[in-house]
Amino acid sequence: MAKSKSVFFCQSCGAQSAKWIGKCPACNEWNTYVEELVNKKEEEKYTWREKNNRDVYASKPQALDEIVENPNERVSTKDSELDRVLGGGLVKGSLILLGGEPGIGKSTLLLQIGLTITDQKILYITGEESASQIKLRAERVNKKNDNFLVLTETNSQRMFQHCKEVQPNILIVDSIQTVYTDLIESTPGSVSQIRECAAEFQRFAKENGVIVILVGHITKDGSIAGPKVLEHIVDVVLQFEGDTNYIYRLLRTHKNRFGSTAEIGIYEMDRQGLKVVTNPSQLLLTDRSEAMSGISISSNIEGMRPMMVEVQALVGNSVYGTAQRSATGFDIRRMHMLLAVLEKRANYKLAMKDVFLNITGGIKISDPATDLAVIASIMSSYEDQPISYKYAFAGEVGLSGEIRSVNRLDQRIVEAEKLGFEKIFLSAYSQNHIQVLNGNIEIVYIAKVYELLAHLF
Repeated sequence: MAKSKSVFFCQSCGAQSAKWIGKCPACNEWNTYVEELVNKKEEEKYTWREKNNRDVYASKPQALDEIVENPNERVSTKDSELDRVLGGGLVKGSLILLGGEPGIGKSTLLLQIGLTITDQKILYITGEESASQIKLRAERVNKKNDNFLVLTETNSQRMFQHCKEVQPNILIVDSIQTVYTDLIESTPGSVSQIRECAAEFQRFAKENGVIVILVGHITKDGSIAGPKVLEHIVDVVLQFEGDTNYIYRLLRTHKNRFGSTAEIGIYEMDRQGLKVVTNPSQLLLTDRSEAMSGISISSNIEGMRPMMVEVQALVGNSVYGTAQRSATGFDIRRMHMLLAVLEKRANYKLAMKDVFLNITGGIKISDPATDLAVIASIMSSYEDQPISYKYAFAGEVGLSGEIRSVNRLDQRIVEAEKLGFEKIFLSAYSQNHIQVLNGNIEIVYIAKVYELLAHLF
Protein backbone atom coordinates (compact mmCIF):
# COMPACT_ATOMS: atom_id res chain seq x y z
CA MET A 1 0.00 0.00 0.00
CA ALA A 2 1.33 3.43 -0.97
CA LYS A 3 2.57 5.62 1.82
CA SER A 4 0.63 8.84 2.40
CA LYS A 5 2.54 12.06 1.92
CA SER A 6 1.61 15.29 3.68
CA VAL A 7 2.24 18.56 1.83
CA PHE A 8 1.25 22.14 2.68
CA PHE A 9 -0.39 24.12 -0.14
CA CYS A 10 -1.12 27.86 -0.37
CA GLN A 11 -4.85 28.24 -1.00
CA SER A 12 -4.24 31.56 -2.74
CA CYS A 13 -1.61 30.78 -5.37
CA GLY A 14 -1.03 27.02 -5.13
CA ALA A 15 2.58 27.13 -3.92
CA GLN A 16 3.61 24.11 -1.87
CA SER A 17 5.93 23.60 1.06
CA ALA A 18 7.12 20.68 3.16
CA LYS A 19 6.15 22.52 6.35
CA TRP A 20 3.67 25.16 7.44
CA ILE A 21 4.64 28.79 6.68
CA GLY A 22 2.90 31.85 8.04
CA LYS A 23 3.51 34.07 4.99
CA CYS A 24 3.52 32.65 1.47
CA PRO A 25 6.80 33.60 -0.30
CA ALA A 26 5.09 33.42 -3.70
CA CYS A 27 2.02 35.66 -3.25
CA ASN A 28 2.86 37.32 0.13
CA GLU A 29 -0.49 36.26 1.63
CA TRP A 30 -0.70 35.37 5.33
CA ASN A 31 -2.11 32.19 6.89
CA THR A 32 -3.06 30.55 3.59
CA TYR A 33 -1.10 27.28 3.92
CA VAL A 34 -3.25 24.18 4.50
CA GLU A 35 -2.03 20.63 5.00
CA GLU A 36 -3.20 18.11 2.40
CA LEU A 37 -2.54 14.40 1.94
CA VAL A 38 -1.14 13.41 -1.45
CA ASN A 39 -1.32 9.72 -2.36
CA LYS A 40 -1.34 8.96 -6.10
CA LYS A 41 -1.90 5.38 -7.14
CA GLU A 42 -0.11 4.99 -10.44
CA GLU A 43 -2.07 1.91 -11.49
CA GLU A 44 -5.38 3.88 -11.26
CA LYS A 45 -4.35 7.09 -13.05
CA TYR A 46 -5.73 6.11 -16.46
CA THR A 47 -9.42 5.40 -16.17
CA TRP A 48 -10.61 6.09 -19.72
CA ARG A 49 -8.29 3.70 -21.61
CA GLU A 50 -6.93 0.22 -21.11
CA LYS A 51 -3.62 -0.14 -19.29
CA ASN A 52 -2.06 -2.26 -22.05
CA ASN A 53 -2.64 0.56 -24.58
CA ARG A 54 -0.52 3.18 -22.79
CA ASP A 55 2.45 2.75 -25.12
CA VAL A 56 0.25 3.61 -28.11
CA TYR A 57 -0.02 7.21 -26.88
CA ALA A 58 3.69 7.61 -26.11
CA SER A 59 5.14 10.54 -28.06
CA LYS A 60 8.32 10.23 -30.13
CA PRO A 61 10.85 12.91 -31.20
CA GLN A 62 10.23 14.22 -34.70
CA ALA A 63 11.96 16.64 -37.02
CA LEU A 64 10.02 19.72 -38.07
CA ASP A 65 9.84 18.51 -41.68
CA GLU A 66 8.33 15.21 -40.57
CA ILE A 67 5.52 16.76 -38.54
CA VAL A 68 2.17 16.53 -40.32
CA GLU A 69 0.17 19.73 -40.09
CA ASN A 70 -3.15 19.23 -38.31
CA PRO A 71 -5.44 22.24 -38.82
CA ASN A 72 -7.66 23.01 -35.88
CA GLU A 73 -11.06 21.49 -36.64
CA ARG A 74 -13.73 23.73 -35.16
CA VAL A 75 -17.31 23.14 -34.10
CA SER A 76 -19.71 26.08 -34.35
CA THR A 77 -21.67 26.88 -31.20
CA LYS A 78 -24.48 28.51 -33.22
CA ASP A 79 -23.73 31.59 -31.07
CA SER A 80 -22.18 34.42 -33.09
CA GLU A 81 -20.76 36.18 -30.02
CA LEU A 82 -19.13 33.09 -28.53
CA ASP A 83 -17.79 31.92 -31.90
CA ARG A 84 -16.10 35.28 -32.45
CA VAL A 85 -14.62 35.34 -28.94
CA LEU A 86 -13.23 31.82 -29.38
CA GLY A 87 -11.78 32.68 -32.78
CA GLY A 88 -14.25 30.79 -34.96
CA GLY A 89 -15.76 28.11 -32.74
CA LEU A 90 -14.83 25.27 -30.40
CA VAL A 91 -11.61 23.43 -31.33
CA LYS A 92 -11.76 19.65 -31.03
CA GLY A 93 -9.56 18.33 -28.23
CA SER A 94 -9.40 21.69 -26.47
CA LEU A 95 -9.84 22.43 -22.77
CA ILE A 96 -11.81 25.60 -21.98
CA LEU A 97 -12.21 27.29 -18.60
CA LEU A 98 -15.17 29.63 -18.02
CA GLY A 99 -15.08 31.82 -14.90
CA GLY A 100 -17.42 34.41 -13.46
CA GLU A 101 -19.23 35.65 -10.38
CA PRO A 102 -22.04 33.58 -8.83
CA GLY A 103 -25.36 34.12 -10.58
CA ILE A 104 -23.83 35.92 -13.56
CA GLY A 105 -25.14 33.31 -16.05
CA LYS A 106 -22.30 30.80 -16.62
CA SER A 107 -24.53 27.72 -16.32
CA THR A 108 -27.25 29.36 -18.42
CA LEU A 109 -24.76 30.16 -21.20
CA LEU A 110 -23.37 26.62 -21.31
CA LEU A 111 -26.84 25.08 -21.14
CA GLN A 112 -27.96 27.20 -24.10
CA ILE A 113 -24.87 26.14 -26.05
CA GLY A 114 -25.50 22.47 -25.27
CA LEU A 115 -29.14 22.68 -26.32
CA THR A 116 -28.32 24.61 -29.50
CA ILE A 117 -25.59 22.33 -30.91
CA THR A 118 -27.83 19.54 -32.21
CA ASP A 119 -25.28 17.80 -34.46
CA GLN A 120 -22.93 16.85 -31.58
CA LYS A 121 -23.41 14.51 -28.61
CA ILE A 122 -23.07 16.57 -25.42
CA LEU A 123 -22.69 15.37 -21.85
CA TYR A 124 -23.45 17.98 -19.19
CA ILE A 125 -22.03 16.94 -15.78
CA THR A 126 -23.15 19.00 -12.81
CA GLY A 127 -21.90 18.76 -9.27
CA GLU A 128 -23.70 21.82 -7.92
CA GLU A 129 -27.28 21.30 -9.11
CA SER A 130 -29.66 18.40 -9.44
CA ALA A 131 -30.93 17.06 -12.75
CA SER A 132 -34.39 18.51 -12.04
CA GLN A 133 -32.89 21.99 -11.68
CA ILE A 134 -31.18 21.62 -15.05
CA LYS A 135 -34.50 20.58 -16.58
CA LEU A 136 -36.28 23.62 -15.13
CA ARG A 137 -33.62 25.91 -16.59
CA ALA A 138 -33.89 24.16 -19.97
CA GLU A 139 -37.66 24.73 -19.96
CA ARG A 140 -37.06 28.41 -19.20
CA VAL A 141 -34.59 28.65 -22.08
CA ASN A 142 -37.23 26.88 -24.23
CA LYS A 143 -34.84 24.72 -26.27
CA LYS A 144 -34.65 20.96 -26.84
CA ASN A 145 -31.86 18.65 -28.01
CA ASP A 146 -32.07 14.85 -28.15
CA ASN A 147 -28.25 14.58 -28.10
CA PHE A 148 -27.99 16.47 -24.78
CA LEU A 149 -27.42 14.25 -21.73
CA VAL A 150 -27.29 15.34 -18.07
CA LEU A 151 -25.28 13.58 -15.36
CA THR A 152 -25.06 14.44 -11.65
CA GLU A 153 -21.63 13.34 -10.48
CA THR A 154 -18.59 14.68 -8.62
CA ASN A 155 -16.09 11.80 -8.82
CA SER A 156 -13.76 12.11 -11.81
CA GLN A 157 -13.16 8.35 -12.15
CA ARG A 158 -16.88 7.67 -12.47
CA MET A 159 -17.19 10.60 -14.91
CA PHE A 160 -14.65 9.00 -17.25
CA GLN A 161 -16.45 5.65 -17.04
CA HIS A 162 -19.68 7.34 -18.16
CA CYS A 163 -17.78 9.14 -20.93
CA LYS A 164 -16.46 5.76 -22.11
CA GLU A 165 -20.03 4.50 -22.43
CA VAL A 166 -21.63 7.65 -23.87
CA GLN A 167 -18.74 8.74 -26.17
CA PRO A 168 -19.61 12.48 -26.11
CA ASN A 169 -18.18 15.05 -28.51
CA ILE A 170 -18.49 17.87 -25.97
CA LEU A 171 -18.12 17.48 -22.21
CA ILE A 172 -19.31 20.28 -19.88
CA VAL A 173 -18.31 20.11 -16.20
CA ASP A 174 -20.03 22.48 -13.75
CA SER A 175 -17.89 23.09 -11.80
CA ILE A 176 -14.23 22.08 -11.39
CA GLN A 177 -14.34 23.08 -7.69
CA THR A 178 -16.87 20.33 -6.94
CA VAL A 179 -14.97 17.54 -8.71
CA TYR A 180 -12.65 15.24 -6.76
CA THR A 181 -10.43 12.32 -7.64
CA ASP A 182 -9.67 9.27 -5.54
CA LEU A 183 -5.98 9.72 -6.29
CA ILE A 184 -5.76 12.69 -3.90
CA GLU A 185 -6.80 12.43 -0.27
CA SER A 186 -8.08 15.94 0.24
CA THR A 187 -11.42 17.74 0.10
CA PRO A 188 -13.00 18.90 -3.19
CA GLY A 189 -12.01 22.44 -4.11
CA SER A 190 -8.53 22.21 -2.55
CA VAL A 191 -5.47 23.19 -4.54
CA SER A 192 -4.25 19.63 -5.08
CA GLN A 193 -7.72 18.37 -6.10
CA ILE A 194 -8.27 21.15 -8.63
CA ARG A 195 -4.81 20.69 -10.13
CA GLU A 196 -5.08 16.89 -10.44
CA CYS A 197 -8.66 16.92 -11.79
CA ALA A 198 -7.77 19.58 -14.38
CA ALA A 199 -4.76 17.49 -15.48
CA GLU A 200 -7.02 14.43 -15.88
CA PHE A 201 -9.49 16.38 -18.03
CA GLN A 202 -6.60 17.73 -20.11
CA ARG A 203 -5.28 14.23 -20.86
CA PHE A 204 -8.81 13.04 -21.62
CA ALA A 205 -9.46 15.94 -24.05
CA LYS A 206 -6.16 15.62 -25.94
CA GLU A 207 -6.18 11.83 -26.29
CA ASN A 208 -9.85 11.46 -27.27
CA GLY A 209 -10.42 14.68 -29.25
CA VAL A 210 -13.28 15.68 -26.96
CA ILE A 211 -14.08 19.35 -26.29
CA VAL A 212 -14.04 19.83 -22.50
CA ILE A 213 -15.53 22.97 -20.94
CA LEU A 214 -14.89 23.58 -17.23
CA VAL A 215 -16.74 26.10 -15.08
CA GLY A 216 -14.57 27.79 -12.45
CA HIS A 217 -15.39 29.91 -9.42
CA ILE A 218 -13.72 33.26 -8.84
CA THR A 219 -12.26 34.90 -5.75
CA LYS A 220 -13.33 38.21 -4.22
CA ASP A 221 -10.78 40.12 -6.32
CA GLY A 222 -12.23 38.70 -9.56
CA SER A 223 -9.53 36.14 -10.41
CA ILE A 224 -10.31 32.47 -10.99
CA ALA A 225 -10.18 30.49 -7.75
CA GLY A 226 -7.64 27.72 -7.37
CA PRO A 227 -3.96 27.44 -8.25
CA LYS A 228 -2.56 29.56 -11.05
CA VAL A 229 -1.48 26.36 -12.79
CA LEU A 230 -5.17 25.78 -13.61
CA GLU A 231 -5.06 28.65 -16.12
CA HIS A 232 -1.79 27.32 -17.56
CA ILE A 233 -3.22 23.84 -18.12
CA VAL A 234 -6.27 24.92 -20.12
CA ASP A 235 -6.20 26.17 -23.72
CA VAL A 236 -8.77 28.96 -23.36
CA VAL A 237 -9.72 31.10 -20.35
CA LEU A 238 -13.04 32.95 -20.66
CA GLN A 239 -14.33 35.48 -18.14
CA PHE A 240 -18.05 36.18 -17.88
CA GLU A 241 -18.51 39.67 -16.44
CA GLY A 242 -21.34 42.03 -15.65
CA ASP A 243 -23.27 43.67 -12.88
CA THR A 244 -26.26 41.71 -11.59
CA ASN A 245 -28.13 45.02 -11.38
CA TYR A 246 -27.86 45.41 -15.16
CA ILE A 247 -29.11 43.15 -17.92
CA TYR A 248 -25.89 43.18 -19.96
CA ARG A 249 -23.17 40.52 -19.72
CA LEU A 250 -19.68 40.67 -21.22
CA LEU A 251 -17.66 37.63 -22.30
CA ARG A 252 -13.92 38.34 -22.42
CA THR A 253 -10.94 36.17 -23.34
CA HIS A 254 -7.94 36.18 -20.99
CA LYS A 255 -6.11 33.39 -22.80
CA ASN A 256 -6.68 31.76 -26.18
CA ARG A 257 -4.27 29.40 -27.90
CA PHE A 258 -6.47 29.29 -31.01
CA GLY A 259 -7.36 32.95 -31.55
CA SER A 260 -7.18 36.53 -30.38
CA THR A 261 -7.56 37.65 -26.77
CA ALA A 262 -8.91 41.08 -27.73
CA GLU A 263 -12.43 40.00 -28.64
CA ILE A 264 -15.49 40.66 -26.50
CA GLY A 265 -19.00 39.23 -26.61
CA ILE A 266 -22.07 41.07 -25.34
CA TYR A 267 -25.26 39.39 -24.12
CA GLU A 268 -28.55 40.56 -22.70
CA MET A 269 -30.14 38.61 -19.83
CA ASP A 270 -33.92 38.20 -19.76
CA ARG A 271 -36.45 35.65 -18.54
CA GLN A 272 -35.67 33.25 -21.38
CA GLY A 273 -31.92 33.25 -20.84
CA LEU A 274 -29.09 35.07 -22.62
CA LYS A 275 -29.64 36.79 -25.94
CA VAL A 276 -26.95 37.98 -28.34
CA VAL A 277 -26.61 41.76 -28.65
CA THR A 278 -25.87 42.49 -32.31
CA ASN A 279 -25.71 46.28 -32.01
CA PRO A 280 -24.53 47.24 -28.50
CA SER A 281 -24.07 50.91 -29.38
CA GLN A 282 -27.80 51.57 -29.57
CA LEU A 283 -28.40 49.82 -26.24
CA LEU A 284 -25.60 51.62 -24.39
CA LEU A 285 -26.73 55.08 -25.48
CA THR A 286 -29.50 56.85 -23.60
CA ASP A 287 -32.44 58.07 -25.66
CA ARG A 288 -32.33 61.80 -25.02
CA SER A 289 -34.32 64.50 -26.73
CA GLU A 290 -32.26 67.33 -25.22
CA ALA A 291 -28.62 67.74 -24.29
CA MET A 292 -27.57 67.59 -20.63
CA SER A 293 -24.37 68.73 -18.94
CA GLY A 294 -21.73 66.20 -17.95
CA ILE A 295 -22.57 63.66 -20.68
CA SER A 296 -20.52 62.80 -23.76
CA ILE A 297 -20.24 59.87 -26.18
CA SER A 298 -17.02 57.95 -26.67
CA SER A 299 -16.20 55.92 -29.78
CA ASN A 300 -14.50 52.75 -28.50
CA ILE A 301 -13.07 49.59 -30.00
CA GLU A 302 -13.60 46.32 -28.14
CA GLY A 303 -11.76 43.56 -29.96
CA MET A 304 -12.76 43.94 -33.61
CA ARG A 305 -16.01 45.75 -32.88
CA PRO A 306 -16.59 49.52 -32.76
CA MET A 307 -18.91 50.57 -29.96
CA MET A 308 -20.36 53.90 -28.84
CA VAL A 309 -20.44 54.33 -25.05
CA GLU A 310 -21.97 57.07 -22.94
CA VAL A 311 -19.65 58.70 -20.38
CA GLN A 312 -21.21 60.63 -17.49
CA ALA A 313 -19.41 62.98 -15.09
CA LEU A 314 -20.54 65.04 -12.11
CA VAL A 315 -18.38 67.82 -10.67
CA GLY A 316 -19.50 69.55 -7.48
CA ASN A 317 -18.17 71.51 -4.53
CA SER A 318 -16.59 69.39 -1.81
CA VAL A 319 -18.45 69.56 1.50
CA TYR A 320 -15.73 67.68 3.33
CA GLY A 321 -12.10 68.56 3.85
CA THR A 322 -10.88 66.22 1.10
CA ALA A 323 -12.39 66.08 -2.36
CA GLN A 324 -14.02 62.76 -3.29
CA ARG A 325 -13.07 60.82 -6.42
CA SER A 326 -15.14 57.91 -7.72
CA ALA A 327 -15.20 56.06 -11.05
CA THR A 328 -17.50 53.22 -12.20
CA GLY A 329 -16.41 51.24 -15.25
CA PHE A 330 -13.25 53.34 -15.68
CA ASP A 331 -9.78 53.12 -14.14
CA ILE A 332 -9.76 55.46 -11.12
CA ARG A 333 -5.99 56.04 -11.43
CA ARG A 334 -6.37 57.15 -15.04
CA MET A 335 -9.15 59.51 -14.00
CA HIS A 336 -6.79 61.07 -11.42
CA MET A 337 -4.24 61.59 -14.18
CA LEU A 338 -6.80 63.26 -16.45
CA LEU A 339 -7.89 65.57 -13.62
CA ALA A 340 -4.28 66.58 -13.08
CA VAL A 341 -3.90 67.31 -16.81
CA LEU A 342 -7.03 69.47 -16.76
CA GLU A 343 -5.80 71.44 -13.77
CA LYS A 344 -2.27 71.92 -15.12
CA ARG A 345 -2.85 72.37 -18.85
CA ALA A 346 -6.38 73.81 -19.05
CA ASN A 347 -6.35 75.86 -15.80
CA TYR A 348 -9.33 74.05 -14.26
CA LYS A 349 -9.49 74.37 -10.46
CA LEU A 350 -10.49 70.84 -9.46
CA ALA A 351 -8.50 70.38 -6.25
CA MET A 352 -11.52 71.12 -4.02
CA LYS A 353 -14.13 69.61 -6.33
CA ASP A 354 -15.86 66.25 -5.97
CA VAL A 355 -15.64 64.31 -9.25
CA PHE A 356 -17.79 61.27 -10.02
CA LEU A 357 -17.45 59.34 -13.28
CA ASN A 358 -19.71 56.61 -14.67
CA ILE A 359 -19.69 54.44 -17.79
CA THR A 360 -23.32 53.58 -18.51
CA GLY A 361 -24.55 50.05 -19.06
CA GLY A 362 -22.48 48.49 -16.27
CA ILE A 363 -19.51 47.72 -18.55
CA LYS A 364 -15.81 48.36 -17.98
CA ILE A 365 -13.80 50.31 -20.53
CA SER A 366 -10.04 50.00 -21.08
CA ASP A 367 -9.69 51.70 -24.48
CA PRO A 368 -7.38 54.77 -24.24
CA ALA A 369 -9.65 56.53 -26.75
CA THR A 370 -12.12 57.13 -23.91
CA ASP A 371 -9.83 59.81 -22.43
CA LEU A 372 -11.17 62.56 -24.67
CA ALA A 373 -14.80 61.80 -23.79
CA VAL A 374 -13.93 61.75 -20.07
CA ILE A 375 -12.26 65.17 -20.41
CA ALA A 376 -15.28 66.52 -22.30
CA SER A 377 -17.74 65.22 -19.68
CA ILE A 378 -15.77 66.74 -16.80
CA MET A 379 -15.50 70.05 -18.64
CA SER A 380 -19.23 70.03 -19.37
CA SER A 381 -20.18 69.35 -15.75
CA TYR A 382 -17.69 71.94 -14.44
CA GLU A 383 -19.00 74.63 -16.79
CA ASP A 384 -22.60 73.37 -16.37
CA GLN A 385 -23.03 73.56 -20.14
CA PRO A 386 -24.37 70.62 -22.14
CA ILE A 387 -22.63 68.89 -25.04
CA SER A 388 -24.71 68.04 -28.07
CA TYR A 389 -25.73 64.37 -28.12
CA LYS A 390 -24.75 64.40 -31.81
CA TYR A 391 -21.04 64.76 -30.91
CA ALA A 392 -18.65 61.80 -30.50
CA PHE A 393 -15.08 61.71 -29.15
CA ALA A 394 -12.08 59.44 -29.74
CA GLY A 395 -8.60 60.37 -28.53
CA GLU A 396 -5.95 59.61 -25.93
CA VAL A 397 -4.80 62.40 -23.60
CA GLY A 398 -1.09 62.74 -22.81
CA LEU A 399 0.50 64.23 -19.71
CA SER A 400 1.53 67.38 -21.58
CA GLY A 401 -2.09 68.01 -22.54
CA GLU A 402 -1.78 66.85 -26.15
CA ILE A 403 -4.48 64.75 -27.83
CA ARG A 404 -2.85 61.60 -29.19
CA SER A 405 -4.13 59.55 -32.09
CA VAL A 406 -5.71 56.12 -31.56
CA ASN A 407 -5.95 53.10 -33.83
CA ARG A 408 -8.66 52.04 -36.28
CA LEU A 409 -10.14 55.49 -36.74
CA ASP A 410 -11.99 54.59 -39.93
CA GLN A 411 -14.14 52.04 -38.11
CA ARG A 412 -14.91 54.54 -35.35
CA ILE A 413 -15.95 57.18 -37.87
CA VAL A 414 -18.16 54.77 -39.85
CA GLU A 415 -19.89 53.55 -36.67
CA ALA A 416 -20.55 57.12 -35.49
CA GLU A 417 -21.94 58.11 -38.89
CA LYS A 418 -24.16 55.02 -38.99
CA LEU A 419 -25.72 55.95 -35.65
CA GLY A 420 -26.50 59.50 -36.80
CA PHE A 421 -23.71 61.54 -35.16
CA GLU A 422 -22.94 64.87 -36.81
CA LYS A 423 -19.43 65.55 -35.42
CA ILE A 424 -16.56 63.43 -34.17
CA PHE A 425 -13.57 64.96 -32.35
CA LEU A 426 -10.21 63.36 -33.15
CA SER A 427 -6.54 64.09 -32.64
CA ALA A 428 -4.90 66.56 -35.02
CA TYR A 429 -2.06 64.09 -35.44
CA SER A 430 -4.38 61.54 -37.05
CA GLN A 431 -5.25 63.48 -40.21
CA ASN A 432 -2.88 61.43 -42.39
CA HIS A 433 -4.25 58.11 -41.10
CA ILE A 434 -7.90 58.57 -42.04
CA GLN A 435 -9.19 57.25 -45.35
CA VAL A 436 -12.93 57.78 -44.82
CA LEU A 437 -13.27 61.48 -45.66
CA ASN A 438 -16.35 61.60 -47.91
CA GLY A 439 -18.97 60.79 -45.28
CA ASN A 440 -21.75 62.95 -43.91
CA ILE A 441 -20.10 63.33 -40.50
CA GLU A 442 -17.88 66.35 -39.74
CA ILE A 443 -14.41 65.57 -38.39
CA VAL A 444 -12.98 68.08 -35.92
CA TYR A 445 -9.25 67.89 -35.23
CA ILE A 446 -7.81 69.17 -31.95
CA ALA A 447 -4.21 69.07 -30.74
CA LYS A 448 -4.41 70.29 -27.11
CA VAL A 449 -6.84 69.88 -24.25
CA TYR A 450 -7.59 73.59 -23.96
CA GLU A 451 -8.67 73.68 -27.64
CA LEU A 452 -11.57 71.40 -26.78
CA LEU A 453 -13.04 74.09 -24.52
CA ALA A 454 -13.28 76.57 -27.40
CA HIS A 455 -14.96 74.04 -29.70
CA LEU A 456 -17.56 72.86 -27.17
CA PHE A 457 -18.58 76.02 -25.34
